[in-house]
Amino acid sequence: MPPRCRLAATFLFATLLLSSCGDPAPQPKNGESTPAFELSTLDDSSLAFPADLRGHVVALRFWADWCPFCESEMRDVEPIYRTYKDRGLRVLAINVRQDRETAASFIEHLGISYKVLLDEDGAVARTYGVIALPTTFFLDREGRLTTRILGESTPELFERIVNDLL
Repeated sequence: MPPRCRLAATFLFATLLLSSCGDPAPQPKNGESTPAFELSTLDDSSLAFPADLRGHVVALRFWADWCPFCESEMRDVEPIYRTYKDRGLRVLAINVRQDRETAASFIEHLGISYKVLLDEDGAVARTYGVIALPTTFFLDREGRLTTRILGESTPELFERIVNDLL
């Protein structure tokens, strides 16, 4: 199968996998607060959002190991995170519908230092209306959604959005 066809098939599969029967959850709207959640982290702690990150700029990045763009994007985000974390940037990489071992195996070789969360049943992704991976939500220091990126992004775009929020 040609690479473009494989990519299209993967995107279609991802969309179908993330969709649920019935009415889709409404996506958060720009300017509004996003839904709260609590998830386990890859290091066996837990994180309550937004309570644990009040006052920070947050990028919520939904991903899975089968996503063709997730690995490179996660690597590309790391230097941006390291540059801006002391100014208040927090990145939460939310693994969707995979177990801890699968997520850990994927993350192990990436060398990322931002938090990895486990949405093993996909409930948080559904609450946010995620229909494809990767999907990134950017929130300002008050916890309001400012920008959503569906699909692949560039490091330049990610950094520009972060810079505007800081």
